[in-house]
Amino acid sequence: MVNVTYDSSGDLISSTGTVFNEGDIAWTLASTALVWIMIPGVGFFYSGLLRRKNALNMIYLSMMTIGVVSFQWFFWGYSLAFSETASPYIGNLKYFALQNVLDQPSIGSERVPAIVFCVFQLMFAAITPMIAIGAVAERSRLGPLVAFVFAWSTLVYDPIACWTWNTQGWSYVLGGLDFAGGTPVHISSGTAALAISLYLGKRRGYGTERLAYKPHNTTYVILGTVFLWFGWFGFNGGSALSANLRATEACIVTNLAASVGGLTWMFWDYRLERKWSVVGFCSGAISGLVAITPGSGFVGAPAAVLFGFMAGTVCNFATQLKFIFKFDDTLDIFASHAIGGIVGNILTGLFAQSSIAGADGITVIPGGWLDHNYRQLGIQLADSVSGLSYSFVMTTIILWIMHYIPGLRLRCDEETEILGVDDAEMGEFAYDYVGIETELVPRSEYNIGASSGSREPQHTAATTSQISEEKVLTGEESVSRVQ
Repeated sequence: MVNVTYDSSGDLISSTGTVFNEGDIAWTLASTALVWIMIPGVGFFYSGLLRRKNALNMIYLSMMTIGVVSFQWFFWGYSLAFSETASPYIGNLKYFALQNVLDQPSIGSERVPAIVFCVFQLMFAAITPMIAIGAVAERSRLGPLVAFVFAWSTLVYDPIACWTWNTQGWSYVLGGLDFAGGTPVHISSGTAALAISLYLGKRRGYGTERLAYKPHNTTYVILGTVFLWFGWFGFNGGSALSANLRATEACIVTNLAASVGGLTWMFWDYRLERKWSVVGFCSGAISGLVAITPGSGFVGAPAAVLFGFMAGTVCNFATQLKFIFKFDDTLDIFASHAIGGIVGNILTGLFAQSSIAGADGITVIPGGWLDHNYRQLGIQLADSVSGLSYSFVMTTIILWIMHYIPGLRLRCDEETEILGVDDAEMGEFAYDYVGIETELVPRSEYNIGASSGSREPQHTAATTSQISEEKVLTGEESVSRVQ
């Protein structure tokens, strides 16, 4: 049993004699919950961008990822990332199965106990592979993804988190500045998404109008963005691991960068289509949030405006890379997360200020170019290139090893792709019907198209010669399938 007491001010005194402020513990635990809600937020965001027949599996994957990574983090993930006796690249099994992880000071901050730091960092470990596996959209089997998430978290996320945030990590020792996960979370996941896209290949109908569809549920896109933006206050603000001025500053620049990023992306899209796109605004807001992540505890509000503008601009134009190099990154994860993370890391090297970092009364850094520390940009570039290269190579190796293990190949067959992953792999749907008309039947083969200006198909338009009424009984319900 842990023997803890309290001092006269109400602060917790651990069995080791360390004093922990309960306000800091409360803020970190609240931030843990905020980051947790971001994970299904990613699922809803991805789901809304896809077609109806593939909408549910993205939300499922967000929940599956939480489950798998929670076990992996307990089993050995936390130890591999944050053991004090780690190498410069990866930890050891000192804290295997969370042994002795309780009331000792955490490696992240002496102001919170290790168990609090552990559960907070778990949320970062869980959201990262979820961002990456959005790249499997519309063309992957679901079962093997359980094994992929466990392997990827162990071989990719944990080493990068170790070298970035562990006091023994090479980037940390070198002086790299990454407050909340520019490289471990965003560059690693965005680059993994690129590797997954290249491995899986193009979807059926790539390069034709069949895949030039609009998001099936823009409300889901907005809802996912709300969850993400809301949770990002804990993502960045909670990374201070204390309820102090630095956490407050992180929250301010987070909101500002997201706002400017959303407006910038929307304006760039307006110049082409003369429409005020809410999907564009949401995409820009997320790119702004991605970019400010590494710098949120190091830069001030004026710099946050530039972070948002540069992210909204660079990530918007980076979405064209998939057309230039002809890879099928369905949800533009590489453009938003990998490129956005690189933008954030570079700008952090330019605009980091020792005065902002020191707002917690503890942190001392030489700053970036604003503080005449010109070598910081080189360190940031080295960290970015290392994270990008390592994630791409290791993800590719994992995918091809799984490819040759019976039952673990990710790519689904053509029939599954035509029918939809939800029906073929899950036997469930996001809604109580499937809008089959515009998704499964070529437009030339049915008599009446969807009403002008409406995204909702007319479900009675297809003829019986096009749709066979193969009834699949589930209780008292039946589902019509397309042959």
